[in-house]
Amino acid sequence: MREDDNQGAGQAASLKLEEFLPYRFSVITNRISRHLAKAYESRFGISIPEWRVIANLARFAPMTAGEVAERSSMDKVKVSRAISKLVEAGLVIKNPDSADRRRGQLQLSAEGERIFQQIVPLALGWEAQLLDGLSPEERRSLKSVLNKIQSVLDDVDA
Repeated sequence: MREDDNQGAGQAASLKLEEFLPYRFSVITNRISRHLAKAYESRFGISIPEWRVIANLARFAPMTAGEVAERSSMDKVKVSRAISKLVEAGLVIKNPDSADRRRGQLQLSAEGERIFQQIVPLALGWEAQLLDGLSPEERRSLKSVLNKIQSVLDDVDA
């Protein structure tokens, strides 16, 4: 066995999954999503992907399904299913794109906007609770670190 093979095996053996940043981010985001979902699934009957579509449309509409998928980093199939359910429920309006009839421009309906406005305080309240144990300096540092990590990912994806 070559020396660099041993070195690679040693590095793999030293991986502590619970300290591995991508794993920790995944666990944290899944836990946060589950807690938030309890509030809006029971009260509004929408899933996590449906909420993410609603939130993106509230902020950036009109958008296509592809734009929602890209902005939210969600799988296109998951986004498509969420959009179909939201259109069927009357929360999202899909207007055909004049340039390409296969693509639709999406926006919230009045009912979708009403639900969004009701969920926002729940989401912001949960965020405040989550950050409550951090000092103002820790909050600024967390925001800065997250921005830097996102910038690195943006560069990798470019």
